Amino acid sequence: MAEELEPRRWSHLPTNSNFFGTAYAYTDAEIGFDPVLKIEDVELELDTFAAKYIRTFSIFKRTARVGVLQAYQSGRWSGLLDGVPASVKRSGWSDTFVRLAVNLYGAPPLKGKEYIAYRAAQNVETIIGAALSVQLPTGEYMDDKLINLGTNRFTFRPQLGVVHSRGKWSLELTGTVALYTDNNDFFNDKRLEQDPFYTLHSHLVYTFKPGVWGSASAGYDYGKRSTIDGVKKDDKRENLAWALSFGLPINRNIGFKVGYIGTRTQKKIGVDSDTFLLSATIVW
Repeated sequence: MAEELEPRRWSHLPTNSNFFGTAYAYTDAEIGFDPVLKIEDVELELDTFAAKYIRTFSIFKRTARVGVLQAYQSGRWSGLLDGVPASVKRSGWSDTFVRLAVNLYGAPPLKGKEYIAYRAAQNVETIIGAALSVQLPTGEYMDDKLINLGTNRFTFRPQLGVVHSRGKWSLELTGTVALYTDNNDFFNDKRLEQDPFYTLHSHLVYTFKPGVWGSASAGYDYGKRSTIDGVKKDDKRENLAWALSFGLPINRNIGFKVGYIGTRTQKKIGVDSDTFLLSATIVW
């Protein structure tokens, strides 16, 4: 859920603009595995270095954007394997994310002075958008290992979002369904299938002045039950998440963001995590 709990994903942006961002995130987590694996008390420390590029444009008289996200990760997992202390390290590229989003209502395609004048005149506004995010199987993956940075499958995430702004306040609501292809090279030559994963998250954003904003977020997800070699597992996921973010520009083209994301599983199998992040974005 952490990659989904991001505010301002449907914001009105000027067309024909480029956004390039870099980010660092530190994650500390506790992981609950299937008891059959005899892996207990697992703790994770993960460093993530990410880069993202977004290009805005106009399509069918609507504002649209396409983005690519790539991360490099280094992590250490430690715990008990069959009652004996054990640890493992992984470093490498994660899966690549590509996202296409289109505003269906509101946020007309504008740029330059027209965009600035339009934004200044909008005291009450509603934006509706749709998107498709695709997770590509490009990350580091070893089929003889249970713990990997990549997933060795495609994941398709159709999304629908609504933003209502009134004065300095904005309320965002996004629904997502994650659809997974099969991993035919899962651990020990097995085949992994997983049910859809349903996510709902919201963000309350306050704009102090142009470019300076803060947000509080909450999210819930459910599903993702596994089937391994035709045998259904009792591992359905259910998670709660929350986040705080603050954005601050240093000039018209460069801005910084700091944030915190927390997740807590509501099942025995899942992840409790705390992530702290810092990012910078340049616009041209």
